[in-house]
Amino acid sequence: MASGIIAGYSAYGLQARSVSNDSTIRLNKFISDSGRCSRREADKLIDSNRVKVNGRRPELGTRVEAGDVVTIDGQEVLGSAPGKSDRVYLAYNKPVGITCTTERSVKGNIVDAIDHDQRIFPIGRLDKPSEGLILLTSDGDIVNKILRAENAHEKEYLVTVNKSIGPDFAAKMSRGLPILDTVTKPCKVSVVGRSVFKITLTQGLNRQIRRMCEYLGYEVIQLVRLRIMSVELGRLKPGQWRNLGQREIDQLNTAIASSTSESSHGKRSPTTKRKPRQAGRPAGAGAASGKKSAGKPKPGRSVRTGERRKDGSRATTKSGKPGKRGGRKPSPPPRRR
Repeated sequence: MASGIIAGYSAYGLQARSVSNDSTIRLNKFISDSGRCSRREADKLIDSNRVKVNGRRPELGTRVEAGDVVTIDGQEVLGSAPGKSDRVYLAYNKPVGITCTTERSVKGNIVDAIDHDQRIFPIGRLDKPSEGLILLTSDGDIVNKILRAENAHEKEYLVTVNKSIGPDFAAKMSRGLPILDTVTKPCKVSVVGRSVFKITLTQGLNRQIRRMCEYLGYEVIQLVRLRIMSVELGRLKPGQWRNLGQREIDQLNTAIASSTSESSHGKRSPTTKRKPRQAGRPAGAGAASGKKSAGKPKPGRSVRTGERRKDGSRATTKSGKPGKRGGRKPSPPPRRR
């Protein structure tokens, strides 16, 4: 293991060769490039102690170099061929009832449904009751780049609902609707039949189209994905798959050339808004300590001694003298009997 991106590794694994200090690669990328899984899944494998480098358990962020032996559950992970010439890219027309998971223990999983001779995994997912186009690959790096919502990659759907579509339906859908504690991004919507519409999204919230329709009082009867970026479903029948053509692969690579496959966790989105302060709560107070803000004093109670008012003056005790922060309240004078 080392600190620094690998000069090269062959289809037969990391080979010992002369490398410089900067000829290393992140472990999750090496696993992803091998076709085993995506970088995100690789991080999960590392975090669950299923990965070893030279017989030792690595940490997240570990880098490897030529000569390092990487194993998952005791099986060696082989590096990708030069130019990823051994990678596969598939377009599949997923039927209703197939689950987009690589877990072979799940009945009706997509891996068994396709039964490909290479280890492949889906790029994203399509709900079990939905159908249509989904891409699968053995190239883990391309998965994250396509899935990043901020990259605005388009996905087009044909949707049938349970009743006639109202005149303002398309406008409301396209502006965005409040679901899952957020508002959906603006999207393209066009009505193509009495109860049928097309929608193009650039984000993928859980059951997004179904939830948007439910919000407007409609129920989705059929949902078919027609397109992912430049790849179209075409004439593929349900259950059929095909290899992407070189032109389609080139178009995908061109579209994601400026995309990032790294997670943006920990970075504040430019559009993220801070929560408004509660009345009477000073900036930065309350959240860290877990204490409730005093806010405005309740009727019949004096202001705490030693604190400053908004006009800059110091609060006073009942006697009119400035109090000290944290000091005890003066005892009231004894009553005359």
